[in-house]
Amino acid sequence: MKSTATVVSTIVALACFGALYVGGKTVISVDDVQSIRVDLDLSHVARRVDERFLSVAIDASLIAEEKFMNLLNSPKLRTLAKALIPAFLRFGGTKQDFMKFNPRGRYFQARDNSSSAVLGKLCERLELPPFLENRLKKEWVLQSKTLLQEEQEGKYKKTKFSEYAVDLLYAFANCSGLDLIFGLNALLRTSENTWNSTNAELLLKYCESRQYVMSWELGNEPNSYEKKAQIRVDGYQLGQDFVHLHQILQESAVYHSTGLYGPDISQPRDHRKDLLTGFLETGAKAITACTWHHYYVNGRDTSLEDFLDPEVLDTLATKINEVLEIVESVSPGKKVWLGETSSAYGGGAVGLSDTFVAGFMWLDKLGLAAKLGLDVVIRQVLIGSGTYHLVDDNLDPLPDYWLSLLYKRLVGPEVLKAQVHMNSGPKKPIRVYLHCTNRKSTHYRPGAVTLFALNLNKNEITLSLPAHTANSTIEAFVLQSAETGEQSLYSRSVKLNGQVLKMVDDRTLPLLKGHELPPGEHIQLPGFSFAFYVLMEAQAPVCK
Repeated sequence: MKSTATVVSTIVALACFGALYVGGKTVISVDDVQSIRVDLDLSHVARRVDERFLSVAIDASLIAEEKFMNLLNSPKLRTLAKALIPAFLRFGGTKQDFMKFNPRGRYFQARDNSSSAVLGKLCERLELPPFLENRLKKEWVLQSKTLLQEEQEGKYKKTKFSEYAVDLLYAFANCSGLDLIFGLNALLRTSENTWNSTNAELLLKYCESRQYVMSWELGNEPNSYEKKAQIRVDGYQLGQDFVHLHQILQESAVYHSTGLYGPDISQPRDHRKDLLTGFLETGAKAITACTWHHYYVNGRDTSLEDFLDPEVLDTLATKINEVLEIVESVSPGKKVWLGETSSAYGGGAVGLSDTFVAGFMWLDKLGLAAKLGLDVVIRQVLIGSGTYHLVDDNLDPLPDYWLSLLYKRLVGPEVLKAQVHMNSGPKKPIRVYLHCTNRKSTHYRPGAVTLFALNLNKNEITLSLPAHTANSTIEAFVLQSAETGEQSLYSRSVKLNGQVLKMVDDRTLPLLKGHELPPGEHIQLPGFSFAFYVLMEAQAPVCK
């Protein structure tokens, strides 16, 4: 008889799969009835990630025209951000290496206050009036197009920002409860091609005077500096630049123990591996965690098929393992983050990166990154230019936002093992991951576990739990496109258990209700859907 300490759950899924054709191409084709067994090991924690594992970014392009930073005072955006805590808020991206702090003596009170009442009043006072928010949203649509064109042409205008922009950013993070990471400009260089810290020290001095609690980065994708700015910085020098910044922070009364993250390199290729290795050899001791970026595909030439292709999804594992191998060989034990990531680079894939189908890449990335040992994953972007954002032009949540919100509420930092066993066929029609349920949720008993699954095929799958797990009530949260038919995967709306998700009003999110399945009842995972299943009475000892 199996002990309650080790529960190996077997899920048998039987489904007849057909094929989906888009533009004359086969997306997924599975011809035979397939039997799928999933082993769930509840006996030990395989890994433990940061409680802020799922974090978000604001693209630095928002500061290109300072007035757009006022969008961060939108009550709606603040409501959406607050629901994702605990999380880091990274402010960075390509534009950070083309922006310079230009103090003008214009600022407001945005510092931390010990009194929550005082902070609450400040946050309320800063809220953007509806008429101004609507005007800025319309203007931002045009601004986004300009910024995207700049990105595509590879010509980046230099930008100056004042104390006011810093205050707006910090107020947003502070009022939302997010931990701010600010990306400094690494392309300010001396004649010897070392980092010129003068401007950064000016910014640090200002933030210190305001007692702004925040962490720091230096530079964004240094492997592309030669292409973007005709400046080449090798890994050795980049590491030295970080050591220099670390020394400056050490001398600060406010930032002597703050986080410093880098080098925010693009995903590994030959010369990037050399840059990362050189950086770690000189700069590893200066950083809190090693950051790198990942995108699956080029946003300009990808297709719907890629978003559903297990082989494309599996490329992430190869990249993660390459980075982990480099970091472990040079700086053993150093934590590794996905410091910026989404579906497609180049600003995202138009008509795909902000639609329902993008959720397959996003949820699988969260599952795989935690499983393989990454500590934090920062989503590009909450708001900013491009098409991979979590909110639309009206600041309404897109499908990936709702997916992120459910993940935050249901998935804890303890990673357990889930393994799929196939009887036949080269592809896995479902992908599964297992964590302890988020223990901060008072709704579930200690010992609950959350299984999340992705069905990359058009036909429904039946999941049958074996007898020794049949005593657990299951709460199901099934996400599907809000639309039906051939265009359903392109939808920018999502249904949770059949109900379309949308905000009640600008300050209120809907209740995210699960559907309870009685013990022993089979689980139905619809075609082209992903779902979270909370095994409420799993009684996993490692989750208590």
